[in-house]
Amino acid sequence: MPPSVQPATANVSTSGLRKVSLSVVLPCYNEEANVERTARAALAACPAVSDDFEVIIVNDGSVDRTGELADRLASEDPRVRVVHNRPNQGYGGALQVGFRAAAKEWVFYTDGDGQFDLNELPLVIAPLDRYDIVSAYRLNRQDPAIRRLNGWGWTLVCNCLLGTRLRDIDCAFKVYPRRLFDEIDMWALGALIDAEVLAKATRLGYHIGQVGVHHLPRLAGAQTGGNIRVILRAFAELCRLRKRIRQHTPTKAPHT
Repeated sequence: MPPSVQPATANVSTSGLRKVSLSVVLPCYNEEANVERTARAALAACPAVSDDFEVIIVNDGSVDRTGELADRLASEDPRVRVVHNRPNQGYGGALQVGFRAAAKEWVFYTDGDGQFDLNELPLVIAPLDRYDIVSAYRLNRQDPAIRRLNGWGWTLVCNCLLGTRLRDIDCAFKVYPRRLFDEIDMWALGALIDAEVLAKATRLGYHIGQVGVHHLPRLAGAQTGGNIRVILRAFAELCRLRKRIRQHTPTKAPHT
């Protein structure tokens, strides 16, 4: 039987919140207009949930000033680290690099475009006393209608083919235990990365909670997720993942 995937409580106060050791991963591609604002928001939000945290900016082969701005921020604040991918590795590749670079007990990630309110970080941290992973879903998603439709369809297809039960599988507001990335292999270089990690965690018995978070309009920069090449790559990787999952039986005992 697959692990439980339950809604987590949405109204969370930081009063009495158990603080955790936390790595924050921010994948960025050509986000010069957003990277500094998003990283500073993470630095401001983390003390509410952690006394031991780091912010890892993954500059995924950007051709603008993203890397320069990230390096400058890291030189000013020792809690910030920057990893540069050269050349561009793709969204999944950037997340893989960030996940593996993480040095803390828990790993939270969100995109570097600033479309989430990082003051809602406690919403995904608080349920960790009941769940192994917390995966958010977007409330009133602030994207064009075609992207919202694509996202709904993608989640439905992934749930059907991979055995997951997620409301918004690609929502970039999740927290994982760092040990998970030592227990699974990750090979998706594109948009499939969320589905790959969650599907493999599900098969290992990890329990996943879900909570709604607010989604904000993009203030600057260009989205890449709706690119037809990105979509086709994701579906090709999904077919490969489905085949691998059907052929593979986990060797580890279910997580408890």
